[in-house]
Amino acid sequence: MVISSRKLHWMILRASCFYGCNQSSTSHLFSLPPQNAGAGRRSLYPSFHQLASLPLLRGDASSSSSSSSARSCHRRSNSHDEILASNREIARHVREGDMGSARRVFDAMKVKTTVTWNSLLAGYAKIPGKFMEARKLFGEIPEPDCVSYTIMLGSYLHSFGVNMALAFFRKMPIKESASWNTLISGYARKGDMKRAHDLFIEMPERNEVSWSAMISGYVECGDVVSAEKFFEAAPIKGVVACTAMVNGYMKFGKVEEAEKLFSHVPCKNVITWNAFVAGYVGNGRPEDGLKVFRDMMGHGMMPNASTLSSVLLGCSNLSALQLGKQVHQFICKTPLYRETIVGTSLISMYSKCGDLVGGWKVFLEMDQSRRDVVTWSAMISGFAHHGLGKSALDLFEEMVKDGMKPTAVTFVGIFMACNHAGLVEQGMEYFNSMVRDYGVEVRPDHYSCMVDLLGRAGKLEEAVALIKKMPFKPHKAIFGTLLGACRAHKNVEIAEFAVNKLREIDPGCETAYIQLSNIYASMNMWDQVAAVGRSMRERKVAKSPGYSWIEVKSRVHKFMSGDRIHPEISSIHMKLDELGNRMKLAGYVPNLECSLHDVGEEQKERLLLMHSEKLAIAFGLIKLAPEIPIRVFKNLRVCRDCHEATKYISAVEGREIIVRDTTRFHHFKDGVCSCGDYW
Repeated sequence: MVISSRKLHWMILRASCFYGCNQSSTSHLFSLPPQNAGAGRRSLYPSFHQLASLPLLRGDASSSSSSSSARSCHRRSNSHDEILASNREIARHVREGDMGSARRVFDAMKVKTTVTWNSLLAGYAKIPGKFMEARKLFGEIPEPDCVSYTIMLGSYLHSFGVNMALAFFRKMPIKESASWNTLISGYARKGDMKRAHDLFIEMPERNEVSWSAMISGYVECGDVVSAEKFFEAAPIKGVVACTAMVNGYMKFGKVEEAEKLFSHVPCKNVITWNAFVAGYVGNGRPEDGLKVFRDMMGHGMMPNASTLSSVLLGCSNLSALQLGKQVHQFICKTPLYRETIVGTSLISMYSKCGDLVGGWKVFLEMDQSRRDVVTWSAMISGFAHHGLGKSALDLFEEMVKDGMKPTAVTFVGIFMACNHAGLVEQGMEYFNSMVRDYGVEVRPDHYSCMVDLLGRAGKLEEAVALIKKMPFKPHKAIFGTLLGACRAHKNVEIAEFAVNKLREIDPGCETAYIQLSNIYASMNMWDQVAAVGRSMRERKVAKSPGYSWIEVKSRVHKFMSGDRIHPEISSIHMKLDELGNRMKLAGYVPNLECSLHDVGEEQKERLLLMHSEKLAIAFGLIKLAPEIPIRVFKNLRVCRDCHEATKYISAVEGREIIVRDTTRFHHFKDGVCSCGDYW
């Protein structure tokens, strides 16, 4: 996941303050973390909630002409220290969101500087629905300065959009670089690069931030070519412009270009490092992302909330629970543990790494005021993935009672909960309530969830009917989901229908061939299996191998089916042979239908024993202490034989085993799985 536009615009605005009306006082601002930048949060334009922390707004008497004016006022009133203290108190209340206390301190002050007015104005401007209060206060400022106008411009932008903001901008008597850059960024965020470009050309004096705003705007609009052209034409290629381009390269998968540019970025700041860490994670290279994070710490650069969010996502993608716990310990030693985005990322990391209890503890420890809809949705999805459907639905109802409006992402978690619990009717009711009760638009991924819900329940004809009634063209994932249900219920007719649709969308779709071949194999239709294989070879469709992995002592060990290259493979095979005998004595019978090869029964049984998840489980039994749960992760769906075998292993070994596949978590204990054999 590359760095979000909101974070990048925050970076741009910080620099615009530096290059604009407050040059001498903002250099340390680059160390301040952006607040509330989590995806899916209420949109807060970045200038609002950060301006209160500028030295100018904290009453730093050494900054800008306004501060000079303030010093004169302080000397005349002989209350310099009192005013500084009051300004800082107002700024503190604003940062904490306590506008009532901020207003009381403001009203009690006999002498107010422009700094004082701006502090309170920034507080109102950052709160949704407080535009009228901000505008009224702005009108009362005796001598508004460039910061005052920039705050108000941002308030117009946030409350009414770029057109109203432009009208206000045209009437501004003071137009510093920060004002121009704020409006350019506003148009860029909207995707209107023509208007952004027109303003850029009109701008009397452009600085690095202006160029960077255009670069990031083109990146967000998907036009990396124009972004590169602007970057090459930029007269100053400082940290802001370079960071914008690194982010752009990473977003479009140009990792080598990003690496080359990153190595030449002068004076890298935390945002630059963030772009690099997030870029690696977003491009499927979480190991490299974590390595960059270590390098960042080694260079003495302290991470912010955005950094930690990306690092925790990397831990999630690697299923590296122990590393995630180490990051959590670091977070607890910093003020960042109060950040909503950090808490939400921790919940997601624990849940995806198989430690649902850890995620739930983080959720409970978060102040209720810090939980946003993304936080609730992450916890709901965690319960759903771990098969606790009722808990997920109960939490959803609690969220709604708490006044939180669900989003499209929330409903994906709800449908997953219904899927894994087999709650077809309840799932359909939630589906119908999305628009009716919550005003949430139904998206293709919601239809995919419903097809999955119906398919798991064996209602394949109803699933096909739902696909045909969709208001938009079905995508690959929907037919892939239908095909998976056909395999579970051995429905060749609908499977062939789904495969034909998949081939129409993507002739080289691997899923279509593999799933159909597996369905044929499970029904001993070996001629059809051979025909699918020939078709794959003719079209040069390669099969992605299945593999499983397990973390032992902060190191991830990966296994392929039939693996013979792991340094301890001999011990693993001996353990599996021992387990095979003990499981059979306990009643285990291998499901030979899951061996998709046309060989004898004895060979099929041996092949099943060498499946990647069994190898990983055996390694965990050898290496992990008895009290430690064994957590195994697989890139494909767990086959029915491995599922049944793992139940027996948990019983004969007396161990808790947690397996995550592409659909959910399975918690095995005492011979029982949490899914109730429904997945």
